[in-house]
Amino acid sequence: MLIVDANIILRYLLFDNIELAEKASEIIENNKVFIPFEVAAEIVYVLEKVYEVERPEISRSIKELLGSDNIHTYDSDVLNKALDIFSLKKIDFVDTLLCGYSLVRGDEVKTFDKKINKYIQKEKEKSESRPDDPR
Repeated sequence: MLIVDANIILRYLLFDNIELAEKASEIIENNKVFIPFEVAAEIVYVLEKVYEVERPEISRSIKELLGSDNIHTYDSDVLNKALDIFSLKKIDFVDTLLCGYSLVRGDEVKTFDKKINKYIQKEKEKSESRPDDPR
């Protein structure tokens, strides 16, 4: 399995340099590829801050990439949840990963960031108040 860096993914997503985009496509489309969360965070940062791509578009693009059978990450459920949160809330991406760990895996997150604590608590309360599926 190959670990790719943010530059490979960015060229693939943006197709802003034909030569590098074609090389990135060759790598991504013809190999088992692993995208660490650290690389995902860099991709999000560059797309948002450098290319000024809107949050929902960033989320959609990365989630679409993660939907490929040959693309793997540490925990796709956590990363997808983080991307969902990122697309809807003004929360830094790394903090959305923390939310994802808590909301998907049930991990306890300790932080002094009141916004994160409040969001996690609110989401947990929402999920607890939903009736169980009767099926």
